[in-house]
Amino acid sequence: MNARGMTLLEVMVALAVFAIAGLAVMKAASEHLSALNYLEEKTLATWVAENQLVQQKLDARWPGDSWVEGDEKMAGQTWYWRYRGVATADNNFKALDMEVRTAPKAESPVAMLRTYISR
Repeated sequence: MNARGMTLLEVMVALAVFAIAGLAVMKAASEHLSALNYLEEKTLATWVAENQLVQQKLDARWPGDSWVEGDEKMAGQTWYWRYRGVATADNNFKALDMEVRTAPKAESPVAMLRTYISR
């Protein structure tokens, strides 16, 4: 009776193939989770910016050229927003730039929006 099995070399090659495949799956899953976190943060920051732009339009105040800052709680996190008016060629219109950050002095905003308002 001949007993046949896998040699040690065949077993080691199979283990190496499965290890490489496992690493690739782990890397893809990690990148996917990171992208989901980024998209969630970007979506919430955009909602905060849109809320503030709507509030500015409802208040019907003509924005100044200096930054106005504030914060808002959303989804259990504090978001720091700021906006300012930017002059346009038409004196009846002004651009309104809105930025939202996760920290008061964060280097770059998570979301930036621009809208135009009229007198």
